[in-house]
Amino acid sequence: MSIYFDSAATTSLDPIVIDEMLKYMREDFGNPSSTHAFGRKTRAAIDLARRRVAAHIHAEPGEIVFTSGGTEADNMAILCSVKDLGIKHCITSAIEHHAVLYPLEELAREGKIKLSIVDVHENGHIDLDHLKRLLSENERSFVSLMHANNELGNLLPIKEVGEICRDHDAIFHSDTVQTIAHYELNVSELYVHFITCAGHKFHGPKGSGFLYVDSSLKINPIIRGGSQERGIRAGTENVYGIMGLAKALDLAYELLDEHTSYIKGLKMHMAERLQEEFPGMAFNGDAYGESLYTVLNVCLPETDKKEMLLFNLDIEGVSVSGGSACSSGSDVGSHVLTAIGSNPNRPSIRFSFSKNNTMEEVDFAVRKLKDIYALPVMA
Repeated sequence: MSIYFDSAATTSLDPIVIDEMLKYMREDFGNPSSTHAFGRKTRAAIDLARRRVAAHIHAEPGEIVFTSGGTEADNMAILCSVKDLGIKHCITSAIEHHAVLYPLEELAREGKIKLSIVDVHENGHIDLDHLKRLLSENERSFVSLMHANNELGNLLPIKEVGEICRDHDAIFHSDTVQTIAHYELNVSELYVHFITCAGHKFHGPKGSGFLYVDSSLKINPIIRGGSQERGIRAGTENVYGIMGLAKALDLAYELLDEHTSYIKGLKMHMAERLQEEFPGMAFNGDAYGESLYTVLNVCLPETDKKEMLLFNLDIEGVSVSGGSACSSGSDVGSHVLTAIGSNPNRPSIRFSFSKNNTMEEVDFAVRKLKDIYALPVMA
């Protein structure tokens, strides 16, 4: 049996999405910048996809910039805010994705910005009072706080944070990679200037994403060499990726309520089974509160098998993560778990679910985990 519980890292391509992409690989292959019929047909398809994407988040089509994914979109929001909007002070948290932390830290090292780190409570939620103080004590700021943490699952009160930013005339960027297609987002009702998306988080293709840029902002490209994406991002568009992303987004929102209820049931069943089988275990983050219905991060009892736990689960056919997949090649622990003070002597596992998982898979994974804990220590 092979079970995949790592959908926060990436999801499988939906067969309907594959069919949509194949059409543009086999037939409608024209360069959208070409003026002949092949190019015009592809350009029209991209324009329609942009309108569909924009409608899902209640944005204007001109506010959507297609990118290679969430990392590029996050970097674009940050770099353009500093370069084009005159931002000298930025605020973020220690539990953000490295796509946000790394560029901000580099800008700070180069002396281009002052960087402030907002406090995080032990349960992984942002200290909003500290955020207000940082905004009050500094010049006009750029705030980058993710809508849902990719390791803990914690949800940011994005509307409330936006209102705080509005009160201080701040530029607000939220990494929404884990929430686009999983929650309704209406940018017309939020005070937010940038949000980001990666298609592969909701059964779309890797290498596809977008950045929402509020129409009140004027930014310049960070990738130069052409006039694509209305002059904001140079380079021939990833037509297959864009069409796959748009189709995956359509499918996700069409069945959003059904999938939300089903996947939340899987998560709650997993939480209950783990508590039954592992007395003394805990959850990293706010598992039963304001949290993604797709993510469950557990802190298990201490074991001498800690270092090989994920490897042994993999051998048993259960694929999970100890943190962000983007850091899987690193030899350091999770910066998110460190920031919230999770016990480093206890193994932590992130289970993340999709519409393709089943209750039987949950029970199988818990049983295999219990079996591994029961194995004798090898001399």
